[in-house]
Amino acid sequence: MDKKRVLFISQEMKPFLPSTDISDIARKLPQGIQENGKEIRAFMPRFGTINERRHQLHEVIRLSGMNLIINDIDHPLIIKVASVPQAKMQVYFIDNDDFFKRKSTYVTEDGEEFDDNDERAMFFSRGVLETVKKLGWKPDIIHCHGWMSALAVLYIKKLFYNEPHFADIKVIYSVYSNSFNKNLGSALKDKLKFDGLKDEDLTLLNDGDFVSLNKLAMSLADGVIKGSEKLDDELETFMDSLETPNLGYYPEESCVKPVGEFYDQIIGELVEE
Repeated sequence: MDKKRVLFISQEMKPFLPSTDISDIARKLPQGIQENGKEIRAFMPRFGTINERRHQLHEVIRLSGMNLIINDIDHPLIIKVASVPQAKMQVYFIDNDDFFKRKSTYVTEDGEEFDDNDERAMFFSRGVLETVKKLGWKPDIIHCHGWMSALAVLYIKKLFYNEPHFADIKVIYSVYSNSFNKNLGSALKDKLKFDGLKDEDLTLLNDGDFVSLNKLAMSLADGVIKGSEKLDDELETFMDSLETPNLGYYPEESCVKPVGEFYDQIIGELVEE
């Protein structure tokens, strides 16, 4: 039987970024899932805080060169890759000078969140999906980690679902407490509609606040995982109300087995007693 394939889309990952709920899990889980017999690919943004020389990032020429239109503006898509030697896995990076060259992740030196975080999230999510198509690698499961990957769930379920490459793929969304304070803005819906999404696809989004963005991703996913031990109360309640399968919190050191079993449940390979 062919190995099942899992695509990890995460806004953070160790050792490229500091330790957080997201970066810890996103580092541990792909390695464990790969060691347990599944084929994996992992993607994250190439934030300017990542030391390319130390981590030996290099551009993948055959995958770079596309342009993505975000809010009616062309942005070149650059793909880089680095290895995590102790994990025997590669990580692909979505890069673009306009969005990711700055020497910080989500906020300015003064602690102000970037005004274009919405477009950065759009570019990241679409960049991953376009690159996976170019790779010719079709996953069975796409596991999205963190709010910056939430739009990937939306794109897969509402925009790319008719494409053969994404047909019948199961999407899992891990929701974390790593939040933002400045809403992504009322213009976000118009920017997403420019991509081809419809009003009815975006009813939960409001003004792109942290809670509504996560609700949107959770409502569309085939399975939801609690990534942080403590979540916003409204998100906890919403997660409990979902009819789709969900998995409670497991810390980094014990997440691989339950999450792997959750994957098998979602794709119908685990027979429940």
